[in-house]
Amino acid sequence: MTDARLNTLRNWLKALEASWQLDLDSLAPASADASFRRYFRITSKNPNFATLIVMDAPPQHEPLDDFIKVDLLLAEAGLNVPKILEQNLAEGFLLLNDLGTKTFLAELNTETADHLYKDATHALVLMQLASKPNVLPNYDEALLQRELDLFPEWYLKKHLNIELNEQQTEQLKKSFELIIENNLAQAKVYVHRDYHSRNLMLTEKNNPGVIDFQDAVYGPITYDAASLWRDAYIAWPEERVIDWVIKFWEAGRKAGLPMPDDFGHFYRDFEWMGLQRHLKVLGIFARLYHRDGKDGYLKDIPLVLEYAIATANRYIELKPLARILESTRTHKD
Repeated sequence: MTDARLNTLRNWLKALEASWQLDLDSLAPASADASFRRYFRITSKNPNFATLIVMDAPPQHEPLDDFIKVDLLLAEAGLNVPKILEQNLAEGFLLLNDLGTKTFLAELNTETADHLYKDATHALVLMQLASKPNVLPNYDEALLQRELDLFPEWYLKKHLNIELNEQQTEQLKKSFELIIENNLAQAKVYVHRDYHSRNLMLTEKNNPGVIDFQDAVYGPITYDAASLWRDAYIAWPEERVIDWVIKFWEAGRKAGLPMPDDFGHFYRDFEWMGLQRHLKVLGIFARLYHRDGKDGYLKDIPLVLEYAIATANRYIELKPLARILESTRTHKD
């Protein structure tokens, strides 16, 4: 099957060949995305760039405006994000500098974790310090609710074929209301929305390199911390997580971020935000499989489910949600 977009992309790169000293034959896939985006790596003889990244984002599915806007916003805040070297908005292509091939996920272990998470915390505080209202879309009640609704629609109904009874439906609705109430009561900052080990790259200077930020919003201050330390792709003992969250809370307060004076309050917010995210993620992973034919995320469901169950069980008002979640363990997915 011919790839029409790839031919269009090659033609665009051919026009850039001389100015960026590109080796057109070296074009190779760099990574795929959970969306319609895909990335290629290409070799360059330019002394400043050994390799470059080409983003392919079909305009009808993934317009580049949001990526460019957030990229410039985060660069201004001091984060190490890809530099946009060339852009073709009409056809949906960008030429970017290469932040390398080492993800935090590949590099994290019990020895490296403290150092890597310290760098990630520093970058997160920088991003949050740059926050202003009315720049990014609001992470409002409607969006939080739409995300939570993915859980019953795609995970329970479509993936596990579970129909909740009337009582369970009411319990789920009430749990969602409590979670959203907590999320909306938190201070608001810029939220990356996928600030985790697969989207942080190990770089020699200004570590980490930060990618996949185009869905950024203005929302709860604990969201990215929950993405980072309740990561769907790597788990840590609870005492280490608490230690890292304390360090983030301390660094944020020292920098003047609007964090609660009481760490217990902050950690509860972190947990409830993480729960909102995990319920959403269960729905998204199921949808990626059933709607988009991507089964690579199914293996990550058990960890996300365990996070959600553990959190819901820690709070008396969320016990009914914990029971619903526990009942899904017996279903084969």
